[in-house]
Amino acid sequence: MIEKYIMMLDLGKMRTTVTLDDALEERLRRYAAKRSIRFKQALNDLLREGLTRREGLERRKPYRTEPKPVGLKRGLSYDNVGELLEQLEGPTYR
Repeated sequence: MIEKYIMMLDLGKMRTTVTLDDALEERLRRYAAKRSIRFKQALNDLLREGLTRREGLERRKPYRTEPKPVGLKRGLSYDNVGELLEQLEGPTYR
């Protein structure tokens, strides 16, 4: 029994139970049928692709922006847009 287990590991294969949502199972079965491959192969292909993409996203640097001054006049604030428009365009800005 132990020898068989070691041989399975050496071949890179492991048997496991996976519980899938019904809708996900159906999508996976349609995917496999459309490509004429077995369910197991479809599951392995999609897991491999998904994990590879996820790992690629995790390695990417986060997108950063640098703030730039926009030249707002002294005494004006973006906190109240209605008040800002009234100050810039007058009380009839609407």
